[in-house]
Amino acid sequence: MNAVIRSVTQRIIERSGDTRGAYLARMEQARSQAPHRGELSCGNLAHGVAACEQGDKSALKLMNGANIAIVSAYNDMLSAHQPLQHFPELIKKAVQGMGSVAQFAGGVPAMCDGVTQGQPGMELSLFSRDTIAMATAVALSHNMFDGVLCLGVCDKIVPGLLLGTLSFGHLPAIFVPAGPMTTGLSNSEKARVRQLYAEGKVDRAALLECESQSYHGPGTCTFYGTANSNQLLMEAMGLHLPGSSFINPGTPLRDALTSAAAEQICRITEQGEYRPLAQVIDEKAIVNGIVALLATGGSTNHTMHLVAIARAAGVLINWDDFSDLSAAVPTLTRIYPNGTADINHFHGAGGMALLFRHLLTLGLLNDDVLTITGKGLEQYTEEPFLSGDRVVWREGPTASLDVDVIANIEQPFDADGGLKLLQGNLGRGVIKTSAVKPEHRVVEAPAVIIHDQHELEPMFRRGELDRDFVLVVRFQGPRANGMPELHKMTPILGVLQDRGFKVALVTDGRMSGASGKVPAAIHVTPEACRGEGLARVQEGDVIRLDSASGKLEVRLSSEELAARKPAMADLSANQFGMGRELFAGMRQQVSGAEQGASVLFQPQYSLPE
Repeated sequence: MNAVIRSVTQRIIERSGDTRGAYLARMEQARSQAPHRGELSCGNLAHGVAACEQGDKSALKLMNGANIAIVSAYNDMLSAHQPLQHFPELIKKAVQGMGSVAQFAGGVPAMCDGVTQGQPGMELSLFSRDTIAMATAVALSHNMFDGVLCLGVCDKIVPGLLLGTLSFGHLPAIFVPAGPMTTGLSNSEKARVRQLYAEGKVDRAALLECESQSYHGPGTCTFYGTANSNQLLMEAMGLHLPGSSFINPGTPLRDALTSAAAEQICRITEQGEYRPLAQVIDEKAIVNGIVALLATGGSTNHTMHLVAIARAAGVLINWDDFSDLSAAVPTLTRIYPNGTADINHFHGAGGMALLFRHLLTLGLLNDDVLTITGKGLEQYTEEPFLSGDRVVWREGPTASLDVDVIANIEQPFDADGGLKLLQGNLGRGVIKTSAVKPEHRVVEAPAVIIHDQHELEPMFRRGELDRDFVLVVRFQGPRANGMPELHKMTPILGVLQDRGFKVALVTDGRMSGASGKVPAAIHVTPEACRGEGLARVQEGDVIRLDSASGKLEVRLSSEELAARKPAMADLSANQFGMGRELFAGMRQQVSGAEQGASVLFQPQYSLPE
């Protein structure tokens, strides 16, 4: 096994000793070797089964089979979640075939960052993750269930479902994906039209037609953003059936995999081969998730989501862990925005089976982990196929079927995983370099400061940005305004870079899974509204972003920086409208980006005697 992977894993285990031990003790206390509904009073149970059809009602009263909770993010506005509409029917039939019962325990909200991008609703996006976690807990709080099937796909939904389910880690859990939409307009063509629109060379009708050809049907968006990174993570951490992440919706194999997941959850309850979620998600599984994310250039959102997920399981990780692992993990894929291929192309080139084979061969994964299959990660080098109407697994590819999309291990695309920790007198942040060409990875230039991403376009139209500069977009952190994604600036900055200017972005906000070709120091913490770092930068200050050495600094002495009065921002416009007033408490309580940007894990205080 790679020495760095082993070392980082071990230090996480040692760092997490107390918190992990306390979590496992709580999960063991919650465990019941008999069906959990047996702990309910007769009145409680009668309420829980009243709406069941007679066969299920009788089975639940007999206490000799499992009851499986379905928690779903279905809605028919989101393309990624629309296919989930029919999953409960498939699941219930499959579970009945196993002599058990499945009940739809609850739905969780699912918002789309693609719809809210650049809109006020985006300021609810990050907080929707913790809201989903709490909604999941409400769904499972009835103590009726012996296992959980989580149905969700997109950006905050899967992390939220996992955060909530980890509070019920004494139960086994399986995540059931919906799959990506079929390939539409190429990602390179989409990016080209977006830049032309930013330059005023095509009109809105042309842009809308381009976007509609890209996002055209049911399923996950096909670029490698947070939604598809979620699927990769669930498989890498052993919570998906092998090879199930990227099968298109509405296909016989997709439906068969959904039924197979329903059957498998019945096998791993207390009534079978018990494999609780608390034992599947441990320190080694978390490291495996990070490694898979790094090897594929996955979403930077997971530098926050994985921190929160790990904490929910009693595991403590930080950005040093990400950065040290990144230095040891080569980039093995090129998927847009880190290349031109989409996720369907990745799947066709060898997909998850080949990726697992490469990572295991290189000694980059902890193989001694528990998965929902119980057979370790070696089984994840297999691919699912249909035999009649049943799923069977066969050995996956042993070499790349397209070396422009998945590298063979002898010739990786980059020697590292393309995610770096940046630190200096502006604080700590992260940068994703896998889509940034080497000649753009170091920028030193005067600061241009804005407090709203919408300020950039008028400046661009007026010709004020045809020069080298570092764009500082501050007061965009979780406490300031909920930490919206800032992709509205991406085409403009891309145009300026293509014109030959040295440009970079520094922000306490997010860019997320679609972080692209312009170097961007993101999630900078402490955030500006705390009065440190970015709050003390002034227009024209020279900032150096050096992803090679991991430096992020303003060229000022520590004394001069400390003596400056922090800038202030009027955030009143972010407090109301589109539901933002309901999330004021979250903005006040949220932790910093490196702590997971969460309201779920607050210090525990003893009450006075």
